[in-house]
Amino acid sequence: MLTNFMAWMDKRLPVTDAWNKHLAQYPAPKNFNFWYFFGSLAMLVLVNQILTGVWLTMSYEPSGDGAFASVEYIMRDVDYGWLLRYMHSTGASAFFIVVYLHMFRGMMYGSYQKPRELLWIFGMLIFLVLMAEAFMGYLLPWGNMSYWGAQVIISLFGAIPVIGDDLTQWIRGDYVISGATLNRFFALHVIAMPLVLVILVFLHILALHEVGSNNPEGIEVKKKKGTIKPEDQSKFTFHKQYTDKYDIVDAIPFHPYYSVKDIMGVAFFLFIFCWVMFFAPEGGGYFIEAPNFEPANGLKTPEHIVPVWYFGPFYTILRVVPDKLFGAVAMFGAIIMLFALPWFDRGTVKAIKYRCTLHTINLIQFVICFIVLGILGTKSATPLNNMIGTAASFGYFGFFILLWFYSKNEKCKPVPERVSH
Repeated sequence: MLTNFMAWMDKRLPVTDAWNKHLAQYPAPKNFNFWYFFGSLAMLVLVNQILTGVWLTMSYEPSGDGAFASVEYIMRDVDYGWLLRYMHSTGASAFFIVVYLHMFRGMMYGSYQKPRELLWIFGMLIFLVLMAEAFMGYLLPWGNMSYWGAQVIISLFGAIPVIGDDLTQWIRGDYVISGATLNRFFALHVIAMPLVLVILVFLHILALHEVGSNNPEGIEVKKKKGTIKPEDQSKFTFHKQYTDKYDIVDAIPFHPYYSVKDIMGVAFFLFIFCWVMFFAPEGGGYFIEAPNFEPANGLKTPEHIVPVWYFGPFYTILRVVPDKLFGAVAMFGAIIMLFALPWFDRGTVKAIKYRCTLHTINLIQFVICFIVLGILGTKSATPLNNMIGTAASFGYFGFFILLWFYSKNEKCKPVPERVSH
């Protein structure tokens, strides 16, 4: 009966063909390591955020008078409401942890280089929309830090010449942050941004499966027909889209090999996620700040207005620039630099293991600067912190500038023709 039903379905909707093409028989390089867990983990956390978000909206009231009280109602009176809320709040931080590690893996193995430039652009668009989604969701609990954090970020648009004041008022929907701001942020957070995010994830996966996955060796696993000896033909069955164009010898079907491997990664991730959710949901004040347990109050400014940790690196870059307009330009420039990474890197070798020592040092200093910027973003703006933040900002931008100069004539180690393991 199931076979007949699937045959009936496939004549009207290519379910089996899509399953084989994009999952079961998708040819994945045979040398994936643990860094390749984070793509599937990002998908897992996205599903968690959507499902818990839907259930939270059933009891949430998007108004200035009722938002904070409705969150307290969810935490105290809704059956397992506290669990849903902590799954969502912890999930937001987990999403950024997974995405940052996923991006780092792409930088380490050159997954942004030709022919994967569009794949990287889609990934960066996901990151940008994710930041917008997180920022809008951060206001919804209507806590005091949410209120004042939104006040600081929205005021940045006022630094834009000519249209700044009108644009700021349009974003707020009022002359000050009020229930109108909360209501429009709720609509964007619940409907518009998730829709855009899902579409971008879909395009990201389509682009990935069109050009094929990169691997730790940085070697293309698809070999054109006629270049492989008959005795080296693949032992595995792949989708006709791939076998019509290629003889694939360095790849294995994603299912069951990597689907089982990813389940192990998911299990390990869930152990950590559940421990944080049950025993430290506030994350020591990094996931949920203490002022956010107080209702929004326009007359009571928190001692230190700082963003959530995942905005820390870019907030530090904004803060260390004295001029408000140039600070905003530097902050958005830091994100644009990531978008343009495929064109800053003019080299042809992808994997870090075959690139020059200077590239390894440059990438390490970039990671250190990014972490330092993130830590400083959650601290107060003291003269010492600003000095360290300025140095780390130079290191952040210096990564891209140095990459542009040395990558063109970089002396790399010999790259093997085939995946070695």
